Amino acid sequence: MPQLGRAGPRPCFRFFFLVHFFCILLLAPAAGSRGSSASLGTQPHSIKIEGDITLGGLFPVHSRGPAGVPCGDIKKEKGIHRMEAMLYALDQINSDPDLLPNITLGARILDTCSRDTYALEQSLTFVQALIQKDNSDVRCSNGEPPIIPKPERVVGVIGASASSVSIMVANVLRLFAVPQISYASTAPELSDNTRYDFFSRVVPPDSFQAQAMVDIVKAMGWNYVSTLASEGNYGESGVDAFLQISREAGGLCIAQSIKIPREPRPGEFDKIIKRLMETSNARGVIIFANEDDIKRVLEAAKRANLTGHFLFVGSDSWGSKIAPILDQEDVAEGAVTILPKRASIEGFDQYFTSRSLENNRRNIWFAEFWEDDFKCKLTRPGIKLDGGQRKCTGEERIGRHSPYEQEGKVQFVIDAVYAMAHALHSMHIDMCPGSTGICDSMDPVEGKLLLKYIRAVNFNGSAGTGVMFNEDGDAPGRYDIFQYQLSNTTNPGYKNIGQWTNHLRLSAEDMQWSGGDKAVPDSVCSFPCESGERKRMVKGVPCCWHCELCDGYQFLLDEFNCDTCPFDMRPTPNRTGCRPTPIIKLEWSSPWAIIPVFLAVLGILATTGVIVTFVRFNDTPIVRAYGRELSYVLLTGIFLIYLITFLMIAEPGAVVCAFRRLLLGLGMCISYSAMLTKTNRIYRIFEQGKKSVTPPKFISPTSQLIITFILISVQLLSIFIWFGVVPPHTTIDFEEQRPPNPELARGILKCDMSDLSLIGCLSYSMVLMVTCTVYAIKSRGVPETFNEAKPIGFTMYTTCIIWLAFVPIFFGTAQSTEKVQNSLIWCFCRDYSPHDHLNSTKNKKSQLVNLASSCY
Repeated sequence: MPQLGRAGPRPCFRFFFLVHFFCILLLAPAAGSRGSSASLGTQPHSIKIEGDITLGGLFPVHSRGPAGVPCGDIKKEKGIHRMEAMLYALDQINSDPDLLPNITLGARILDTCSRDTYALEQSLTFVQALIQKDNSDVRCSNGEPPIIPKPERVVGVIGASASSVSIMVANVLRLFAVPQISYASTAPELSDNTRYDFFSRVVPPDSFQAQAMVDIVKAMGWNYVSTLASEGNYGESGVDAFLQISREAGGLCIAQSIKIPREPRPGEFDKIIKRLMETSNARGVIIFANEDDIKRVLEAAKRANLTGHFLFVGSDSWGSKIAPILDQEDVAEGAVTILPKRASIEGFDQYFTSRSLENNRRNIWFAEFWEDDFKCKLTRPGIKLDGGQRKCTGEERIGRHSPYEQEGKVQFVIDAVYAMAHALHSMHIDMCPGSTGICDSMDPVEGKLLLKYIRAVNFNGSAGTGVMFNEDGDAPGRYDIFQYQLSNTTNPGYKNIGQWTNHLRLSAEDMQWSGGDKAVPDSVCSFPCESGERKRMVKGVPCCWHCELCDGYQFLLDEFNCDTCPFDMRPTPNRTGCRPTPIIKLEWSSPWAIIPVFLAVLGILATTGVIVTFVRFNDTPIVRAYGRELSYVLLTGIFLIYLITFLMIAEPGAVVCAFRRLLLGLGMCISYSAMLTKTNRIYRIFEQGKKSVTPPKFISPTSQLIITFILISVQLLSIFIWFGVVPPHTTIDFEEQRPPNPELARGILKCDMSDLSLIGCLSYSMVLMVTCTVYAIKSRGVPETFNEAKPIGFTMYTTCIIWLAFVPIFFGTAQSTEKVQNSLIWCFCRDYSPHDHLNSTKNKKSQLVNLASSCY
């Protein structure tokens, strides 16, 4: 048995099939009898057409039968149309003098009944001739050897249709090196050249279809979809290919991946719709399912009142068929479907519509088709018609008395037969050069060699497109993209919106969705974040995220991260970057500047008026008694304190900052030094008077001035040392006005004077003030003729209270502008605190009155 040597490494499987085959072989004569009398048999087995070379054919002529019955009702389109397409192709090839000259192609065509196990049994017919039986010991009753007809040798098989059937049959045919070309099986599993090395197909695998569907989904901007698959090789392999390609491409996430059971229970499809709605954002549904499952999914969506919600992307099993969407058109509106690129073969239409009971006796199932197509019954001997049945006349015509539309895979059946013929033709040219008919080199046809020629074919098929195979036996991917459109169109139905040939060409302007909407609906897990929001990814789902606003002083660094702006900047309104923080200073137009300036001007005018009065009445007794020299010094200090108001408001600069340092403490130092000298003089005079009549030292005006200037020089020396250690300069403070809302952030332009340096600047004046207050308290009991100590004491008490209020408020205030405002208020309260007032019209020492107290 030399042919068995090709079976390879699977002896157990080969043994099983051979045992099974021998069992069937015993029934072969009966089966052959049924095949030869097809019109009379109730269960015709196969079509046999004689030829020099025989091709096998597998077609789902009947549907799957109920339990215990292998076959059911006849399938007109997928069964009869496709099978007749093979017969049509054989006629065309046999009548072509240039293709296989003087070689006639025959056929052995079997019905798979849409069942893989039944198809496996039938396909054993193709390998009968490959098994040599030793019949030498078999004798008839008369002693003669039996006459056993030699079965025809099938060199190649056309089929099958369903992927599950092709997989089952391919496992048998490869054991006997019989090449197989399918016209409809698209499961990616069949591309495995190590397992299905003798399998080829003229349709692209679902992996190409899955790639096209991934491209469609991406072209519509979707990144979150669900998948539906009918249980079985076609649905599950298609979805697996889609999942794998989407993972490799990236940017696409699967919300739900649901398998539709082969035998769904009642309510199963309602549960499927409910599961899909658990991820309602995933409106896109990729569906690899058979027609019945598609229809029931649409029905369940309609029952759930979800018309227009789901956006279906259907595989070629949906294609441009009406049956899956019949009575569910509103639910299917907007569905995008894919179909291998094909064309209607005009020659086949002419051939098939001309078939009749008289001229098509070779098709053993044609009578059954005739009855089903024309809804009538053929008369048979011994069989009576039911009362309601119409008798077939035989004069009916396809397309005239019954609807006819060419089935979508007819083109591919013809191309598959022609591919086998072209391979045989090339093989004949190489092995039988210069001869016609089959030569000895081609008898028998070597399966492995034929496979080599099959994979090398390259010709224009029945639709004018190229027919070729890659190293895995797959045809190139060429698809038409359709969309079912219902609204705003005069011709509701499937509209061609694009093509896919290794890359997608989609006419987005021709698409429309539920209700006629032109805008592509969304099928995304998360919508793009707003400006200034970062993505916080959901673990394990790269297409899903939560949007979080970059808060505070953060800006969007990249898609996933926020970063803090530099200290001198704040985020832009959309938080895509940073911008400089505005720089502010106390403006002259501010109410906090206008009021102090107004009061300072009044104070300067009043001080100037007092100075003028003192100068005018310089030699009067009251002025001399009051101490002219120290009075002028005191008025100078008061004048400088009023003047500091303008420096506090002026725009900071090196010069302004220098004068602020100089005058801020100098004015108070001059005033307190003068009052301290005066109160000290009064105290020493009366304390000395209690002990002796000798006047104390250093009470003359000159001595008083010297003492005052010595006290002032301490302040000046400290300031100039400060200038040397830390030269005056400006700084911009971004910290003190940095509220939570960055829109309110401001940089404060100010002199670089820390709180500690300010304390140092004022501390000496505070010491003078406290010392002066002590002497004022000690001098409170002097005679009435020296009662100027009392106003001074009152002034110092008030000043202490102002200082006690100012210091904690100032150093406890965070904002620089508020500190400037507090400084201005403090200066005014200090300058308008109680002072002695001179009544120029009453030139008497006893008529000193208290100056009305007002606030600086």
